[in-house]
Amino acid sequence: MNYQGKKGVLLVQLGTPDAPTTPEVRKYLTEFLMDGRVMDIPVLGRNLLVKGIIVPKRAAQSAETYKTIWHGEHGSPLMHYSQLQKELLQQALGEEYHVELAMRYQNPSIASALKKLEGMLLESLTVIPLFPQYASATSGSVIEKVMEIVRSWQYIPKISFVSSFCEDDLMIEAYAENGMKHDVNSFDHILFSYHGLPVRQLGKVDPSGSLKCPDFGCTGCKKERNPYCYLSQCYATSRAIAKRIGITEERYTVCFQSRLGKTPWIQPYTSDTLHELANKGVKRLLVFSPAFVSDCIETLDEIQVEYANEFKELGGEEVVMVESLNDNPKWIQSLKRLVLSN
Repeated sequence: MNYQGKKGVLLVQLGTPDAPTTPEVRKYLTEFLMDGRVMDIPVLGRNLLVKGIIVPKRAAQSAETYKTIWHGEHGSPLMHYSQLQKELLQQALGEEYHVELAMRYQNPSIASALKKLEGMLLESLTVIPLFPQYASATSGSVIEKVMEIVRSWQYIPKISFVSSFCEDDLMIEAYAENGMKHDVNSFDHILFSYHGLPVRQLGKVDPSGSLKCPDFGCTGCKKERNPYCYLSQCYATSRAIAKRIGITEERYTVCFQSRLGKTPWIQPYTSDTLHELANKGVKRLLVFSPAFVSDCIETLDEIQVEYANEFKELGGEEVVMVESLNDNPKWIQSLKRLVLSN
């Protein structure tokens, strides 16, 4: 087959273990946490912390959790939906394009996906890290890895990176559409729960060189002030979805989950927010998780099980999780437009 003249597209997700077993989870966690953009501390300390403490302590427990979300022939939900997105985007773009999927950690690796694309003598390559909000630990890590590999190619095509799409209107419509499957007005409060980051990582992309909002007062921050600030992008996404589903600012809270270790992470923490809302008598919560475009362990377990149980223990009655974008047709159209516009 003659590939010359084709335009390449590389979709990159975070990653997933190859199987819900302790050895495979250990491999995944080690690769993930040893990334200097994820755990941005000196490599010696990172080695001691990751390989000596975190992974031995968490691998078996995480494997048990992965078993609860693994689905028969589909296996990992993240892999299943990512493959669907790749296939549907390929159909939407047509034969002029060739779409590949990679995981930043584990399989299919970025190196293996780029190996397939290298010999095609592509006209262009568009790389889309599947994270709506830019963070050095996610999109930044993907972009760095792609550049590290491609620099050795003999023929390098025009390459475009989509580093952020936090307010893409078709993506926002897709999130809103999924939310409106529920009776939004029947809930006492709505949460927009994002993956957390250490506060120090925000400071590293502050043009002034130091974090200027230690109180996390970004509710009104416009991302134009600092286009690479993960926090302001999270608020931008939340405002856009809230506007689309017709809820006012007092009806929702932006919060952050999945913190690790004792260092300060972005606040308010989702767990603390659950406590505050329960103390105010809130009984029913609707939760969006717009940092994720595919359902995964963070949405299917951390929110739907762990936080839901915690909220009920505090006196709440129900936590309803809005499904991720998965194979929503508007999301596929959003991806198509991101490719065409880049």
